[in-house]
Amino acid sequence: MRKLVLVFMFFSAVGFAQQDAQYTQYMYNTININPAYAGSRGAMSIFGLYRTQWVGLDGAPETSSFSLNTPLNNSNLGLGVSLVNDKIGPTNENTFSADLSYTIPTSQTFKLSFGIKATANLFSLDVNKLNPEHQGDPQFQDLNSKFSPNIGAGVYYHSDKAYIGLSVPNFIETNRFDDNDTAIFKDKINYYLIAGYVFDVDPYIKFKPAVLTKMVEGSPLQVDLSANFMFNDKFVAGLAYRWSAALSAMVGFQVTDGLFIGYSYDRETTRLNNYNSGSHEIFLRFEFFNNYSRITSPRFF
Repeated sequence: MRKLVLVFMFFSAVGFAQQDAQYTQYMYNTININPAYAGSRGAMSIFGLYRTQWVGLDGAPETSSFSLNTPLNNSNLGLGVSLVNDKIGPTNENTFSADLSYTIPTSQTFKLSFGIKATANLFSLDVNKLNPEHQGDPQFQDLNSKFSPNIGAGVYYHSDKAYIGLSVPNFIETNRFDDNDTAIFKDKINYYLIAGYVFDVDPYIKFKPAVLTKMVEGSPLQVDLSANFMFNDKFVAGLAYRWSAALSAMVGFQVTDGLFIGYSYDRETTRLNNYNSGSHEIFLRFEFFNNYSRITSPRFF
């Protein structure tokens, strides 16, 4: 039954519109969706994430992500690179991105950053994982190892306490065609709006609500709401809700000044919950500070 559910999800229609990889802890992984974030933390930041979604459902999404971003000394520029591997059913995508940002101070506390993203995507389809009736279909035979470039951009207005960002990681809608020029797989344009604010509840507790909104043509509007508490600048705990989709719990720990680890667990709020045991996501972030970039307390985003 679980396999039948997956087949319905991917091949109930000839066309398949793909969205960007999904993250629950997006507030720590902003570089993947907004290039203007590059260098905004004021230190070299190395980030690694692994997500396994809908555990127990055959061919469910599985995502690995690695990124590095840093400000460039004595300039307003930031630089970032990232690699994302996204596996869904018979498909496997590897995406390499390079990000460049430019930051303008707008006041004593706020800065406005602009970013551009260049992306190289390698898409492959394992026809041996298709249903038997599809394995010999010629429309799927030429989709293996397809390369496509792309470009994106974003803006990011931020301080140590607040942020708001708007971005489009990929401006070019990529269609993957069969021999009859019929689009089989489509990489759709994703539009992101993010925002968050940090409240000082008392000297030892910080509270940060955040929101991510994603819009993709032909798909329902996705809204992720989250609320995290940080205790004594060390321990983070919170909840998140993906509108009409999932409820999540998140925890994190600032192991050292430079090392932070986070974990989240999702449960679907739809009927899909009957076919899986939830989704897991874990990440590590390591930052290299110098005498100028070191901060007095950990940043919440």
